[in-house]
Amino acid sequence: MEIKVNFLDNLRLEAKFDDFTVIADQPIRYKGDGSAPGPFDYFLASSALCAAYFVKLYCQTRDIPTENIRLSQNNIVDPENRYNQIFKIQVELPADISEKDRIGILRSIDRCTVKKVVQTGPEFVIEVVDNLDADAQALLLAPQAQGEGTRIEGKDLPLEQTIANMSAILAGLGMKIEIASWRNIVPNVWSLHIRDAHSQMCFTNGKGSSKESALASALGEFIERLNCNFFYNDQFWGEEIANADYVHYPEERWFQPGPNDELPADILDDYCLDIYNPDGELRGSHLYDTNSGNTKRGICSLPFVRQSDGEVVYFPSNLIENLYLSNGMAAGNTLAEAQVQCLSEIFERAVKREILENELTLPDVPEHVLAKYPGIVAGIKGLEEQGFPVLVKDASLGGQFPVMCVTLMNPRTGGVFASFGAHPSFHVALERSLTELLQGRSFEGLNDLPRPTFESHAVTEPNNFVEHFIDSSGVVSWRFFSARSDYDFVEWDFTYQGADANTQEAATLFGILEDLGKEVYMAVYPHLGANACRILVPDYSEIYPLDDIIWDNTNKALLFREDILNLHRLTDKQLKALLKRLDDSELDHYTDITTLIGIEFDDNTVWGQLTILELKLLISLALQRLEDAQDLVGEFLQFNDNTVERGLFYQAMNAVLEVTLDDELELADFEPNFRRMFGNERMDAVIGSVDGSVRFYGLTPTSMKLEGLDKHLRLIDSYKKLHAARGRAVNNIG
Repeated sequence: MEIKVNFLDNLRLEAKFDDFTVIADQPIRYKGDGSAPGPFDYFLASSALCAAYFVKLYCQTRDIPTENIRLSQNNIVDPENRYNQIFKIQVELPADISEKDRIGILRSIDRCTVKKVVQTGPEFVIEVVDNLDADAQALLLAPQAQGEGTRIEGKDLPLEQTIANMSAILAGLGMKIEIASWRNIVPNVWSLHIRDAHSQMCFTNGKGSSKESALASALGEFIERLNCNFFYNDQFWGEEIANADYVHYPEERWFQPGPNDELPADILDDYCLDIYNPDGELRGSHLYDTNSGNTKRGICSLPFVRQSDGEVVYFPSNLIENLYLSNGMAAGNTLAEAQVQCLSEIFERAVKREILENELTLPDVPEHVLAKYPGIVAGIKGLEEQGFPVLVKDASLGGQFPVMCVTLMNPRTGGVFASFGAHPSFHVALERSLTELLQGRSFEGLNDLPRPTFESHAVTEPNNFVEHFIDSSGVVSWRFFSARSDYDFVEWDFTYQGADANTQEAATLFGILEDLGKEVYMAVYPHLGANACRILVPDYSEIYPLDDIIWDNTNKALLFREDILNLHRLTDKQLKALLKRLDDSELDHYTDITTLIGIEFDDNTVWGQLTILELKLLISLALQRLEDAQDLVGEFLQFNDNTVERGLFYQAMNAVLEVTLDDELELADFEPNFRRMFGNERMDAVIGSVDGSVRFYGLTPTSMKLEGLDKHLRLIDSYKKLHAARGRAVNNIG
């Protein structure tokens, strides 16, 4: 994690990280102002808080109340060496807690991350750099192996060279990549989480049978998502980018809808139009891109090459954003390696969907076949020793597709987790299924798995497939566990040998899609110095339902974004129009404004917690529609999951509105005790909101310039690095 420190007045310091700011000071006796804890005080508190976190986690997973649990920490200083200290953590437990849980709580404290880091002894590297922001050397460069290096199936270069090359690409873009966490809870199953230190919304997870393969996986995913703009998918990229020579890619083209909002003639092709617009309901305005919001420029469309004949077809960026998520994106040491990865993912998701929606039963992989892969057997054994039965299934549907499945059952909770993996190699597909199962998960995390069901609707509804796509945590049918399978086991193999193995395997995978009667479209992205591509297979590789482009389009943000960001400047007439659009949209009241308008607010602010319900409430107050506000306050309090502070504000608001709207009651009679209950500062804000002198309490003013929205501005800064690199690449070619 990157922590930037600013020097304030006297000895005060400001540390900024993520969306947080921490102020440190020194006691007056050390010539400080005593206005905040000192740096060492924060260090001491961190171990106590970390220990308490693990106690809380233990208790929550076992429904143990924590009201009567107390924890304290004291540091005992060696009088002869003040750097030699004992941290004594004491925990007071209720008398009725079981001996098993007493031991469990003590063991949970022993897992404290701060404690383990201190005990291991961190290494400090102190250096001078010319420019902190420009010093973007990756924080994860692996040492180069001597000789050949570590080769694994499917990679065209050794892992060490792959890691070095990808790290260099990211450093060249000016991105500091940091490893946030590692996990290795069973043998031969590694996962990690990496992120951009400057904009931590840019992150990926990697998985593999070794540390190096997991790191290469994470870096590859990071680079593929940069090349395909996935980190910035639903977000507003700011007015500067919206009016630049290009918004997404230098090769993009913009097309104007027809006079009656017809689709432009030059986008998509007949094959795609039959899929995306079968009933003629798709209009040009459905395809304006969310990222620029620049409807005057028209529909931003990106070129893809139709693989059947090499023709270029333009796909609206908005259509891709709404339907495909990250499916069919990859980066590799070579383009062929990236293509194999792309196509493997597409088959993995499509076959998974078919299995889930048709409630198919898959054949078990025989023990003698599994025995050929001792590393995988060791990982499965590690899970079963922890009490998690594991099923290994052939998901190739009779040898048609290169897909495997590993399913974990949790007898403690009745939950299951079906993990799928795909690759032309039976071994690699099986390994990916197992490593996907535990990517970023602890044993405790396996307690949250959904239970299987015989309710077909729960399995087949579209959102369940989206859950499976995001992290494989969707619902599985009980029919999946029948001993009578719908297909026979096939020990399939789609691999080739030799230097051009990936090229031949890619051709084989393209051939499977051709045999299915599918058109395939591919874009190659060389601008950032990586071999990256994106493949679309209409009516096969979509993640969201096709009609979402009409009925749940992300570009609904364009109806609200500018007015919401300019909320404090709107006239009453404009506020009424905004409120009407919100009502007419029939959007879920609990949709957050971040999602609605594509702006990343600081999670720790009122903006970051704001929902459509609360926005309508605040607008109603500003317009002095107090009866409407009262109804919305009641709804807010009934279903509130906002902060305690915001809940108290609206509890006070509810009381004041009850009095104000009752002809027989006078606020002056109740105000003294309201103030005793809720405090003067809160009551001033509540009464001001009700009488109209305070508008939009808690929402700091901003605008389309995004003033004060540091989290979102960091995201735009990240995108600008890609934008600049693409411009340089085009200029160099020119």
